[in-house]
Amino acid sequence: MEKEYEIKTGCDRGLCHQAIGRQDRQLNTYDWLADVPGNQESTDLVEVQFKHTRKGYYHNVNNLPLKKGDIVAVEANPGHDIGVVTLTGRLVKLQIKKANLKSADDIKRVYRLAREMDMQKYRESKAREHETMIESRQIAKGLGLDMKIGDVEFQGDGQKAIFYYIADERVDFRQLIKDLAAAFHVRIEMKQIGARQEAGRIGGTGPCGRELCCATWMKNFVSVATNAARFQDISLNPQKLAGMCAKLKCCLNYEVDEYIEAGRRLPNRETVLQTLDADYYHFKSDILAGLVTYSTDKNIAANLETITAERARQIVDMNRRGEKPETLTEGGKTKPQKTTVDLAGGDVSRFDKAKKKRKKKTQVKRDEQQKHQ
Repeated sequence: MEKEYEIKTGCDRGLCHQAIGRQDRQLNTYDWLADVPGNQESTDLVEVQFKHTRKGYYHNVNNLPLKKGDIVAVEANPGHDIGVVTLTGRLVKLQIKKANLKSADDIKRVYRLAREMDMQKYRESKAREHETMIESRQIAKGLGLDMKIGDVEFQGDGQKAIFYYIADERVDFRQLIKDLAAAFHVRIEMKQIGARQEAGRIGGTGPCGRELCCATWMKNFVSVATNAARFQDISLNPQKLAGMCAKLKCCLNYEVDEYIEAGRRLPNRETVLQTLDADYYHFKSDILAGLVTYSTDKNIAANLETITAERARQIVDMNRRGEKPETLTEGGKTKPQKTTVDLAGGDVSRFDKAKKKRKKKTQVKRDEQQKHQ
């Protein structure tokens, strides 16, 4: 086991404390206090992660020399569970505050570093999870329950199984628990999760090309409103705004505060800018760049002029005083006209000339290669 981690990370044991990449652990926290003297001795609390996004916090009462990445046996009810140490030292206290653990009874003990016998039992329990999930879905369907069992997690010693389910309404699963206990001969615990938590447990790749945030670093979920898209001038297309969980993407909240602040510097969209030559109506805005485009027509793009937000506010102030500038642009400068290229007209053979040039170059390269040979 130790050799395996050594090959993966280059550390003497366990995961490297830097943990900049995801490695093989979800919600991996960067321990920026790892090299501070006395960090390990500051507290006996350690953070232990289990399957997917489930984490727990434990007291290292036996003063074991634990490092990030160590596989440990921890106290459970009943028996013991097997997990991986993902954080030690002072940052664990901050993580406990973030997890809102109100009772000290929630913090149990670390028993020992996992032995070979523990790992063997752990692997046997994990091998049962997928088959158990499929069978439990059939049992729930047979009882006519309006719920979906999304994942099953066996405890490290195989004495208990956690069934994660999704349901829109309250479900009476008293009979389901009896049937599951009779079928699998373990203690049953039911945990309701939302669509975002389910996506985090399953994992996947988002439209941005990166792994899902909920599966890599997000633990607490904040509600996302469509206003976040409106503030950022994003098209309200449900297919583009929805994530893998079919809910609004969590990343819509990441930059919305910056957009709100930048949007306050722009003039009101309903404001009409009056000049000596025409009236200009708001057409579109580049919020972060601070540019506003105006049109002389209220409904279509006509005689578009792009000016800065500062210039727009200047014109608004002039209009309030009853003054009108000569043009929308500053200093009376007109926007240079873009030269259009007629692709249909001109000499069609110009495309063939480019091909001939490329062929000549490739032929010269081939001749040179043959000479060297």
